[in-house]
Amino acid sequence: MILVAAVDHFLKLGLNALGIIPRTLPGLLGIFFSPLLHLDRAHLLANAFPLFVLLILLFWDRKYHPVETLAVVWLASGLGTWLIGRGQSIHIGASGIIYGLAVYLIAAAFWMKRWRAAFVAFFVFVIYGGIFYGVLPQQGQVSWEGHLAGAIAGWWTARRNHG
Repeated sequence: MILVAAVDHFLKLGLNALGIIPRTLPGLLGIFFSPLLHLDRAHLLANAFPLFVLLILLFWDRKYHPVETLAVVWLASGLGTWLIGRGQSIHIGASGIIYGLAVYLIAAAFWMKRWRAAFVAFFVFVIYGGIFYGVLPQQGQVSWEGHLAGAIAGWWTARRNHG
């Protein structure tokens, strides 16, 4: 994400146009690229740290199936955003993946029934539980649709992997 932002900033490529444009054929490319794209430095930093922490927790235990989980959450949250996102908007950022991983780590603990998973779920809920207000509809540039799609993708992936 940081490398993409730096390249885009210095070369002025306008990569944010590759975000998710709901229900359009070109917008499908955004499913793959949007988590790497950010509006500005503040948006990038707001996504980078939580994503880093959640990825460490995900890859900490192979029973989470980390590579598969990340791929499914990435694609499913993007597809969900493409399906339900506000039209005429370009949805960018990694928050769909952040919401997906947070929900996945919490939901997986219910089906895994392991102390380590319960500890991780508790930690994620205490540290990031406040983000769940972001799935509620709101005005402005924030893609609550991406947050909601990510949360649903995380729950579905946990159910699929462990249910």
